[in-house]
Amino acid sequence: MAEQASGRSTIIGALLISLGVIGGAFLVASALDRTTEQLEQVAEAFQERPANGARAAARPTPPARPRRPDPAQRYEVEVGEAPVRGEAEAAVTIVEWSDFQCPFCSRAGPTLAQIEQEYGDDVRIVFKHLPLSIHPQAEAAHAAAEAAHRQGRFWQMHDRIFANQRDLSPSTLERYAREIGLDMERYARDLESDAIRERIEADKAQARELGVTGTPAFFINGRFISGAQPFASFKRVIDDVLEEQA
Repeated sequence: MAEQASGRSTIIGALLISLGVIGGAFLVASALDRTTEQLEQVAEAFQERPANGARAAARPTPPARPRRPDPAQRYEVEVGEAPVRGEAEAAVTIVEWSDFQCPFCSRAGPTLAQIEQEYGDDVRIVFKHLPLSIHPQAEAAHAAAEAAHRQGRFWQMHDRIFANQRDLSPSTLERYAREIGLDMERYARDLESDAIRERIEADKAQARELGVTGTPAFFINGRFISGAQPFASFKRVIDDVLEEQA
């Protein structure tokens, strides 16, 4: 009897193992079927990508970033009617594009003063307008400075504006105009004139032609220096220019 019971147990065990194997195979097959279906969906998606890529290619590409001036090159930089400090016959001309609301432009002021003290009549400084769109008060400040330039008081207005960049309101600019002795009726007319707007826009256009997009930007006898560099950086270029002319 024990042997018969043992035989039945063996048979039942074998059946259970077989059923388990069959069930496992079924589960594996189902999983493989689902995986295959997913792979087919992915394949179909890849087949559709060329069309989507073609549509993406048809979209306009963003404009390339403007090319900045090359410090190794020499550029022709027209001074025109810009405000100038220094002798017309100076061996070195530094043309600066500046923004009255730009803190880095303010930091460049002491460096330029040191250059003037160091080199005297050998250097002249030229100012060009480049109010940036990120500085909402800059346009008015540049217009006020240009109006002062029309009455021969540009640098006085320039220095007052940079002394307090945080307050460039029309009333403050008007106060500066009074303090430096401007004809206030003419000042008010000039602020509204097309001539001043055109002067500022002309400086912006010249900057774009040269590749200048930020402030401050300098050209020393046509050689480009970007940003509020230390005195040593300017000195190196100025000394090279003077040595060439010796």
